[in-house]
Amino acid sequence: MKTVLVPTDFNLESTKIIDALVQAQPLETLNVIFLHAFKLSDSISDMLMLSRRSRDYENVSDEFYQKLNDYKKRYAHQINNIGIEYFYGSTVSAFKNFIEAFDVDCIAYPKDYNFKALNKYSIDPKFLTERSGCEVIYLNIMTIHVHESLIESRIPESQLKESNA
Repeated sequence: MKTVLVPTDFNLESTKIIDALVQAQPLETLNVIFLHAFKLSDSISDMLMLSRRSRDYENVSDEFYQKLNDYKKRYAHQINNIGIEYFYGSTVSAFKNFIEAFDVDCIAYPKDYNFKALNKYSIDPKFLTERSGCEVIYLNIMTIHVHESLIESRIPESQLKESNA
């Protein structure tokens, strides 16, 4: 099982990386963690309330959660879990501890990744991820081909006539 960390600003477009991960790692069972990083505030009251950061989960829309659930159902054979985590800190050593705690194998970015802050404490995770020593992969989410079944099942007309008789 492989754990992949995906930095995000929780826009719906960022969930498309799941398609790319599944195609890039066809033989792996995956745990996917969507991550947003915040620097720690200098305020003592903010530091004391760090464990009560439920307000940060307000940044994640219901549509984002629904999209993650849809992906988990679509790739149930390959995705074990999809989660959301926040990293609070700004040092590489703290980020390494975070990666170790979640047993992260690699960090995945879309090739056209652009950091978007959620608030004034958001930090660009590239500073941390590139120095973490963890493998970083860049995936093209624009060329993903999702296989759909285009076979339509119909009841033959002869059976319809028999059932109506």
